[in-house]
Amino acid sequence: MTSKERIALALQLKEADRVAISDGPWETTVERWHKEGLPEGVSPTEYFGYEMASTGANLSMRVPYAVVEETEEYTITTGGDGQTLKNWKHSTSTPEYSDFMIKTRADWEEHKHLLEWDSSRIDVEASRTAQADAEAKGLWFSCNAIFGYDRVQGLIGSERLLMAMAEDPEWVQDMFDTVAELACTALDEMVGLGFQFDGCFVYDDMGYRNATLFSPAMFRRFELPNHQRIYGCGWAHDLPCILHSCGNVNAFVPELIEAGLACLQPLEVKAQMDLVQLKRDFGDKLAFMGGIDVRKMAMADPKFIEEEIATKIGAAKVGGGYIYHSDHSVPDNVSFEQYVNVMKLVEKYGRY
Repeated sequence: MTSKERIALALQLKEADRVAISDGPWETTVERWHKEGLPEGVSPTEYFGYEMASTGANLSMRVPYAVVEETEEYTITTGGDGQTLKNWKHSTSTPEYSDFMIKTRADWEEHKHLLEWDSSRIDVEASRTAQADAEAKGLWFSCNAIFGYDRVQGLIGSERLLMAMAEDPEWVQDMFDTVAELACTALDEMVGLGFQFDGCFVYDDMGYRNATLFSPAMFRRFELPNHQRIYGCGWAHDLPCILHSCGNVNAFVPELIEAGLACLQPLEVKAQMDLVQLKRDFGDKLAFMGGIDVRKMAMADPKFIEEEIATKIGAAKVGGGYIYHSDHSVPDNVSFEQYVNVMKLVEKYGRY
């Protein structure tokens, strides 16, 4: 059975030969693994057999990239949407946003045209190469896009966005609608160019450690219409959507299902996303990807990660509808030996 077939069955809530696998180790994790046994020049995707590949259009404002400051420890840059970002050179973390091109509704009106569609947003040659490689390997191939709160907070900042959701809802709705429309247009255009996708992988972070970032009422006002729009665009091309949404999004799950979502990822354990409970409550309507606690991967005693995988995959795989992934990404405190053991356990407990 190919990866394409295996993941398609999972998204249809059907059993395959085994649980499909994918994951996202940090760059610094990969650097460590190369020192500990991962062959040089070989990626974790190749070595461990991750089963997904993707491409997508450039959905940014396409502001030219520029280096503002660079030291031995960090780099500060502008670009993409005009935001200023600080990235550390020797560790992996979320970039620090320090400034934004768009701070007011007037700024948005001035720069909104930078999110209009044109065909140069698609790197046709690179995307065709990615598709050909995925086809040759039998991988599940997706069109990727970011939208919703996650996309807009990258334009104006989280604090500013949360305040505007309460104080200037019309502005917020315009931003949400604009970025969703661009994402849908990109998918339609790529399909029109002959790209053959197996699904969509979309991103909209809506939670933090303890709860959702905003209320269910705010979700219904701003997010739900555009989640319906995004999943509807996918289903119009017979493409199921996997949603990446970090943090605790338990409160939104029923309405994500209503909107047409096929699969939820990554199910962060430290944010109270319980794979077993989610499977019990929604497994007849929604597939799941992730939910395996990376903190247990790093524990010295391997019994903890074996119990984690045996219990969670054992429950989540029943009847289909589960794809293995860590509960976010694999940090660099997980050794190569420990991760090899993780993959062996996923193979052991993921068989049907």
